[in-house]
Amino acid sequence: MNQYEVMYVIDPALEDSARTELINRFSDLVKKNGGEVDRVDEWGKRRLAYAIQYKTEGYYVLMYIKAPAELPREIERNMQISDSVLRYLTVRYEGELPAKREPLKPYAPREAAPVAEAPAAEAPAEAPAEAPVEVVDDEKPESEAE
Repeated sequence: MNQYEVMYVIDPALEDSARTELINRFSDLVKKNGGEVDRVDEWGKRRLAYAIQYKTEGYYVLMYIKAPAELPREIERNMQISDSVLRYLTVRYEGELPAKREPLKPYAPREAAPVAEAPAAEAPAEAPAEAPVEVVDDEKPESEAE
């Protein structure tokens, strides 16, 4: 059996109970087809890089599974049929199961650290003044040209 990472984005307008039911439906699909679900990480609502079906946010879910080689195609077929799934991606990986990621904390600006007053820098020496530029008009007026 191969290890897969399945990421999918759900419509954020979906109610909590319907969203939980959808996540469980995909997990059950894996179990019914001879696979096993290692872990399901719900990342929550995130801003999308670009609008999908006029939506700018999505509910991200990451699922780690062990499954036979035919199962990812079946999972993606079911996700494509579902109207609530905006995008999906299945990737095969080798090695250990990655550590669970901590959810991102909301952005909070740092408190301004007290700034020690720096000694006033000396003013730079005055640059030598440039010589004035003369404008020379090489052309003579038409009356003088003849």
